[in-house]
Amino acid sequence: MGKPKVVLGVSGGIAAYKACELLRRLTESGHDVRVVPTESALHFVGAATWSALSGNPVSTEVWDSVHEVPHVRIGQAADVVIVAPATADMMAKAAHGLADDLLTNTLLTARCPVIFAPAMHTEMWEHPATQENVATLRRRGALVIEPAVGRLTGVDTGKGRFPDPVELFEVVRRVLARGDLGQDLAGRHVVVSAGGTREPLDPVRFLGNRSSGKQGYALARSAAARGARVTLVSANAALSEPAGVDVVPVGTAVQLREAVLKASADADAVVMAAAVADFRPGTYAAGKIKKKDGQEPAPIALVRNPDILAEIAGERPRPGQVVVGFAAETDDVLANGRAKLERKGCDLLVVNEVGERKTFGSEENEAVVLGADGSETPVPYGPKEALADTVWDLVTERLPRNS
Repeated sequence: MGKPKVVLGVSGGIAAYKACELLRRLTESGHDVRVVPTESALHFVGAATWSALSGNPVSTEVWDSVHEVPHVRIGQAADVVIVAPATADMMAKAAHGLADDLLTNTLLTARCPVIFAPAMHTEMWEHPATQENVATLRRRGALVIEPAVGRLTGVDTGKGRFPDPVELFEVVRRVLARGDLGQDLAGRHVVVSAGGTREPLDPVRFLGNRSSGKQGYALARSAAARGARVTLVSANAALSEPAGVDVVPVGTAVQLREAVLKASADADAVVMAAAVADFRPGTYAAGKIKKKDGQEPAPIALVRNPDILAEIAGERPRPGQVVVGFAAETDDVLANGRAKLERKGCDLLVVNEVGERKTFGSEENEAVVLGADGSETPVPYGPKEALADTVWDLVTERLPRNS
């Protein structure tokens, strides 16, 4: 089996230079990449750079190497096409089937998954014309990644920033691994919580846990790659923001509850993967608690945090909303999991055994997904993204059909 063939389309935006990092990661991980820039893209990064990094010839014209029919062959041979950055102009051409250069011709001939990574100023992204073009592309089966929020060209800040190239690489890798775009979550809004809450004791200390947030982030990446609009409520996770995901940072359990309840009001599914503290200190010391010679520390009184999973499962603000919980257990894993599933009232519960060297902080996971219908779906030890895909497979089975 040969190397996966990737077409990297580059349109004329300042973010074109960031696509060099995406290209480097693709080539270094064993992909055969053909870069197809637009003429305007070459104003930002020259053809020599693209050719040197990819190891393949670079052209913008359908008239180069005419005997090879490049405007047809490049698209036909590709396993995936990603346009990064995708300008408003490029998406407009793609949505309307225009073909005035090699890249737009390639998009018309491609029968593989096509991904667009938009980058533009906020006003351009929010313009009704752009939004209609995005909707058209998505309706035809393309994956249009939501742009990031942050610093744009000059002093402007807002939505329209080019996603992290590392995260874009993950999107391409996941699409290739699945073999298609698998847009079974297109048109859906999902909420995922991730990380571990921290309950402050004083200005420098807190009660926390070992959760890294990696499983929740894998769930968010997987949902975005399957076409969902994703809100990721992230508690103290020092991880790169997944491409196309709206990240809401929080610290404590109370803050996480507020963010999840707000985001879940119109959500089709809520997946509570965060490790939420059951208790918090009853009082907060305004100054650092000092160690006093000859004295034992005062006991720390704890109070219960809200049960967010049970609250969401009980309220279901949207009809047909699917709620998924996580149970981190150290003993009697399945028995405790079944009891928690019934107690919380959620549709699915992902149960895994945890410990100092198990699950937390690891790149792998092993779990059993319990269903309120009595089902049990074991997920063998492997990458956390595999568990994420299994969870979304089970969620989509339970979602009502889009009207």
